[in-house]
Amino acid sequence: MEDFMSVGVPVVSIFIGLPWVILHYITKWKQAPRITEEDERLLDELQMLARRLEDRVMTVERIIAADNPDWKPGITSQTHSPYQIDRDEMKRDLNQSFNRRN
Repeated sequence: MEDFMSVGVPVVSIFIGLPWVILHYITKWKQAPRITEEDERLLDELQMLARRLEDRVMTVERIIAADNPDWKPGITSQTHSPYQIDRDEMKRDLNQSFNRRN
């Protein structure tokens, strides 16, 4: 009986338990929710809102810089926005990664 316990349990756990755990989590990963079109529209809307707010902050900073020469601007000191995203490049990357998974 001790021989079975010392040999059988590790063999069973390696050849049955380990694949079961791996397959279980692969199944959970495939069932994970994906981004919907509604979520994508919401993200686009939030991005547009963020860009509008950034434009407003840049305008306020320009006004303050014109009124006070000692003030150091934060965002307007940059030549372009650090938050701009090339949407076509981003969609291309997402499509490539999605195609690789499927």
